[in-house]
Amino acid sequence: MRLRSLLLLFVLAFGATPAFGQEIDETLVAPVPPPRPADFGGTAQSADSGDETGPDGASDGPDAGPDRPDFSGITDPQPVTLSARLTDDGPFIPDGLVWRVFDTRTDETGELALVAKSEDATASLSLPPGEYIMHVAYGRAQASDTMFVEPGPNTHTIVFEVGGLRLSAMISGDVPIPSDLLRFDIYSNGPNGRVTVAEDVAANELIHLNAGIYSITSRFGSVNAVVRTELRVEPGQITEATLYQKAAQVALRLVSEDGGEAIADVEWTIKTPQGETIFSDIGAFPATVLAEGDYLALAKLGENVYNREFEVSAGSPREVEILTTVY
Repeated sequence: MRLRSLLLLFVLAFGATPAFGQEIDETLVAPVPPPRPADFGGTAQSADSGDETGPDGASDGPDAGPDRPDFSGITDPQPVTLSARLTDDGPFIPDGLVWRVFDTRTDETGELALVAKSEDATASLSLPPGEYIMHVAYGRAQASDTMFVEPGPNTHTIVFEVGGLRLSAMISGDVPIPSDLLRFDIYSNGPNGRVTVAEDVAANELIHLNAGIYSITSRFGSVNAVVRTELRVEPGQITEATLYQKAAQVALRLVSEDGGEAIADVEWTIKTPQGETIFSDIGAFPATVLAEGDYLALAKLGENVYNREFEVSAGSPREVEILTTVY
């Protein structure tokens, strides 16, 4: 796996920074995204306590913090400005944010009521005085916090520990992989086991994630060419990684002579040495991707079945011909 990191500068450009080492600190795990109401793609249940709560464990009523002035008699909406930074003194994130503000009390359905939403990088809202839960999403990165709206202008800034991840893959030997045959899955560790963060991510797609360590699965084709690794996403940086596949594209042909015309309407099966069927298709030119190893190809034409053992090595696409004249 080839790994490098780039400093994330939202306003101007990308600047290079030294690559991080490959050793992974197992005590550093990516945070589980905060719980979300069902209408936002999640549940209102805390991952830690199991009680009905809002994002980041906010309870149904006001928190037990220091006494605040009683503004219950003021119902007029007050101006609220929400923004996000990558660090305490870093620049404001200029775009790509989705803000949602929830009441801290559940409604009759047991869900936290959504009271405001904005897709502006700096959200300008109007809310009556009181306690709320603000949630902001930046790609697949999330953060949430409790805020209290008081009479007069209110300004709240969330500091995001968020980074970026861009993945690619090649066949060992630096052989390119067609983009339509390559996908990535991203996982994080949660209190109840592995959590799926993103699936079917395309090569070179920039994914924004909370800082932490993620498990990455690279899938080349749909059969058995799979590579897994772990990567650390650092706050304020884009981590770029290239994973290497030990596999190759394989095309099958049933012919009556070497280099002859492929015979149509053939039923194809590929098996492992253990007898497991891993691929089947019908046609003259079936193709698939296989990991390095030994295989058996079976070609059924009418009542006749032809076969050939073959080996796959990592590299460029190859053809496997089965001759009918051998039998």
